[in-house]
Amino acid sequence: MNIKDLHTEDKAVSAISLFKSEKGNATSIRILKDQLLKEHITQIPALLVCINGNVFFENEKGQKVELQPGDYTLIEPMVKHWVQATIDSHLILFK
Repeated sequence: MNIKDLHTEDKAVSAISLFKSEKGNATSIRILKDQLLKEHITQIPALLVCINGNVFFENEKGQKVELQPGDYTLIEPMVKHWVQATIDSHLILFK
């Protein structure tokens, strides 16, 4: 199995459940080049990990983090944030 194979549709942003349990879940996210995962808020803390590609994670507090393969960032609850891809990118979101 490969993360890249989960995203079969040619959508600008694709999110597919990778794993769910009673204690948390993991979601595979693909963002195509120059596309934006629009601003949103999470209710609980989360961890965003870049698997491949290059993205910029930003939030309403002015934080801007570039993520390349292997990089990660913590996402605060109740803070608007968004993600912009500079090239086709795959990420894993853990909640």
